[in-house]
Amino acid sequence: MIRLTDCLKWGPRCENLKRADNDRAGGAPLEVSLTSYYDVLGIPRDSSESEVRVKFRLLAREGHPDRFRDIAEKKAAEERFQLLTEAMNVLTNPARRKAHDLELEKNRPLSQDPAALARLYLAKGVKAYREGNFPNAITQFDLAVKHYDKDAKAFHYLALACMKVVGQVRRGVDAIEAAIRLDGNNALFHRDAGKLFILAGLNSKAERHLEQALSWLPEDAETLKLLQDVRPKKGPSGERKTPSGIFGRKG
Repeated sequence: MIRLTDCLKWGPRCENLKRADNDRAGGAPLEVSLTSYYDVLGIPRDSSESEVRVKFRLLAREGHPDRFRDIAEKKAAEERFQLLTEAMNVLTNPARRKAHDLELEKNRPLSQDPAALARLYLAKGVKAYREGNFPNAITQFDLAVKHYDKDAKAFHYLALACMKVVGQVRRGVDAIEAAIRLDGNNALFHRDAGKLFILAGLNSKAERHLEQALSWLPEDAETLKLLQDVRPKKGPSGERKTPSGIFGRKG
């Protein structure tokens, strides 16, 4: 049996050691998870040194071993007090606290890191896109932005995939607009927004985004061609004709 006091001797990487009941007889390897000293004290990661000390004093006073008469309760309180002391010592020492923070980040389960999980889905989406499996790419990019909605690149990839699948243009428009909200100075985002708005028949919006892209990429041949195609043309009698998109709207 692994005791808490053993973990304290071995250091924070061994604090929570568990063995599944059905593996006890077989000598299965132990599952190790890192205990956060912030959780031990019940404080947020950005707590100041003074806040750490205040919380430690409160918990130490409430659970001090001298408050217990029962032998088992007293021993459990002593172990808990050791852990509280270790947490306070680490979190009030800048060097040790920094090392502990790095360990927490390195050992944090993927399920607790939405951004890392989103990167995983993003990579799967890129793979599917390159293989030409655009419906699956949409699924993976959609999962990426649902887990972490601050990555403009992920929304852009979702928009690109939607352009490749019939019936997904509106979804692509929503995605590229989200990308632009996060990174409004990206010329490629505006150019691809122009493409999507053309497909949606929203030519006025397409023209605005293409002009924005052209302000950053004044010699981009693709943007110039798209802008030329989307701008109203004069008919034989001088009237202006606007090209229609898939919905037949002018924007």
